[in-house]
Amino acid sequence: MSAAVPYRLHASLGYQLSLTARIQERREEHGLKELGLTRILWCVLLAVGNEKMRHPSDIAAFVGIDRTATSRALRQMEGDGLVARKTGTGDRRTTSVSLTARGRKLLSKGSPLAQNNNALMEARLSRDEVDHLRRLLAKARHGDATDLPRF
Repeated sequence: MSAAVPYRLHASLGYQLSLTARIQERREEHGLKELGLTRILWCVLLAVGNEKMRHPSDIAAFVGIDRTATSRALRQMEGDGLVARKTGTGDRRTTSVSLTARGRKLLSKGSPLAQNNNALMEARLSRDEVDHLRRLLAKARHGDATDLPRF
């Protein structure tokens, strides 16, 4: 009976992807923290401000979090004066979300941070390598659900 080949964490593609993502996320979180934002709050700002999403369920799907986490984030953001929530008159279950002037200002301040963070990583690759990496990552995700189960 032959011995099993040992699993080498640092050689695995999954580890390399996770490590790269964590580095990217931490750098972005550092900049966002200076603005008083978390990554989730930033993603909600992007969903509402840039993607023009108005309904909490759409925002949750875009950010990749459940409705409870979305409600918690929106409650915090409303308390911080970043978003306004309006409940429908005919159906109280219908909520519409919009950015306030303060939310738009924070989105404007955070966008260069996110763009610079992304540009830093892309600068290490050629344009062809960036395009190729995007295609490879999409191919690696093909057939997988993007709404991952929560453990």
